[in-house]
Amino acid sequence: MDSLTQLALGAAVSVAVMGRRTAVWKAALWGGVVGTLPDLDALIDHGDAVLNMVRHRAETHALFYHVLAAFPLAWGVAWLHGERHQWRRWWLALWLVLVTHALLDAFTVYGTQLLLPFTDTAYGIGSVFIIDPAYTLPLLLGVGLALAWKRSGLRANALGLLASTLYLGWSVGAQGWVTHHARQSLAASGLPAEQVLVTPAPLTTLLWRVVSVDDTHYHEGYYAWADRGRAIQFRSYPRGTEALGAYASHPHIPRIARFSDGFYRLRWVDGELWLADLRMGQEPYYVFEFNLGPPVPPGSEPSAAVRVGQRVDSASGLPWLWARLQGQEVPPLGEVLAQPRPGPRPPSASMPNPIETSLPSPSPARLP
Repeated sequence: MDSLTQLALGAAVSVAVMGRRTAVWKAALWGGVVGTLPDLDALIDHGDAVLNMVRHRAETHALFYHVLAAFPLAWGVAWLHGERHQWRRWWLALWLVLVTHALLDAFTVYGTQLLLPFTDTAYGIGSVFIIDPAYTLPLLLGVGLALAWKRSGLRANALGLLASTLYLGWSVGAQGWVTHHARQSLAASGLPAEQVLVTPAPLTTLLWRVVSVDDTHYHEGYYAWADRGRAIQFRSYPRGTEALGAYASHPHIPRIARFSDGFYRLRWVDGELWLADLRMGQEPYYVFEFNLGPPVPPGSEPSAAVRVGQRVDSASGLPWLWARLQGQEVPPLGEVLAQPRPGPRPPSASMPNPIETSLPSPSPARLP
C-alpha cells in the first residue's frame, strides 16, 4: 500500500496496543514511523530494473524477521522515553505494526514475500488497490480523534481499525463473486477460464479488472457493480510467446513469469524485447514493463533490464474510471486515448469529454 496508508495503519495499531500505558502522541508517532520502515527497501538499487522489482517486499516484509527487528526497536523507544519497565508492551506494539504492514501489502496484487527465509514465494491476494481512500480514511480519522481527544479518543481509533478491517473483508468477498462471474462470462465467450486474475480498479472496489491468459493470448475485461450482472466483454491480445525461442536463456523471463504467476506479455520494439507484468496497469499501459535488449548468444551475459513502464495520467484516466463505475459501456481506456484529439475549437466552445467523444465500442475480440 502507499506510504500514507501504512503510516496511518502503524499509528492506529500502536495506539490501540499501547492504550493508556503511554501518551497517545508517542504511540502514534512511533507506530507511524515503524509502519513506513519496511518500504525503505525500495531505495535499494540492485543494478537491474527487474531485480529491483522482484526483490522489493522481501526481507523487510518477512514475518520471521519482524519478530527479531521488533526487539531493538522496542528497546530503543522504551529507553528514549524512560519507559523501560514496559519495553515488552512496546515490543508487542511495534511487532504488530510491522506484521500488519506486511499483511496489508499481501492484500494487493504486487506480491509480498512473507515467509522468507523459508521460501521466496510472493503472496498477493489482489483484492485492494495500492491506494484506496475507503480503507485509509477510517484509519486517519480514528488516529486524528485519538490525538485530539487524548485518552477518550481510544475508542474512535479502535472503530477506525475495525472499519478498515471490515473493508478488507468486503474486498475479498467482492473479488470472489467477480471471479465467479468472470469465469462464467469467459466460458460463454469461448475463452479460457482456467487462469484468471481479478483485481480492483484504481481507488475503488466497485470496479474490477479481469485478465485471463492462455498459451498465446491474454483477454481483458471490466466489471462494475453498476453492471448489475451483465456479462463481461473481453478483448484479446497476443502474448508474444513466439519470442521465447530467441530468449530461452534469459534469466528475467522465468523470473517475471514466476513473480507474476504467469501473467506476463512479450513484444518486439525496434528489435528489442519488452517484457510486461500484466497484473498492474491496463492495456496497453503497464507500470512494470522492461526492455530486455536485443537477443544475446547462449552463454553470453545479457544487458541489464531497463524499466519502460507507463502510467495513465489522472486527467485522462479519471473521466474513464467515473464513466465505467456508473456502468456505462465505454471502450477500454487504451482505445479512448489512441483516438485522435479534436482539432482547434473556438474559444467559446468547451472541450469535449474524451469518454463522450469516443467511438462506439467494437465487438468483443475472440480467438478463432
